[in-house]
Amino acid sequence: MVSGLINENPTVYERKERRVRTDSSNTDEFTVEPIDQLEIFDILFCSICTYSIVDIRDPEHPYSLEQLKVLTEDSVEVDDGKSYVRVTFTPTVEHCSMATIIGLSVRVKLMRSLPPRYKIDIRVAPGSHATEAAQS
Repeated sequence: MVSGLINENPTVYERKERRVRTDSSNTDEFTVEPIDQLEIFDILFCSICTYSIVDIRDPEHPYSLEQLKVLTEDSVEVDDGKSYVRVTFTPTVEHCSMATIIGLSVRVKLMRSLPPRYKIDIRVAPGSHATEAAQS
């Protein structure tokens, strides 16, 4: 049995300041707006929502997935025309026990938030987890 912490000294990053939407020219509430990278990231990290990915903490430390750069805005890819979203996350250690839970949590959050026409693809960053093929 392993004694002590698996990741004793995680690298903690400052939270990035959120980009603000600048296009407010469309005020018609019935107009369909494309879903983009920022919107997906906002869905995942919405702190006023009932359930937020932000609530997932490292099991050994009091840091969020964003502070540990497990999920970043750059790790989200969106093709609104093809109704496709891909989120790639990077576990903090290659044998992270939370990788499956993180991936499933992201998938469920997006499935509940996006229209059903979207294909949601959740991936583990290449080379970042020992069982990468099983996780993706």
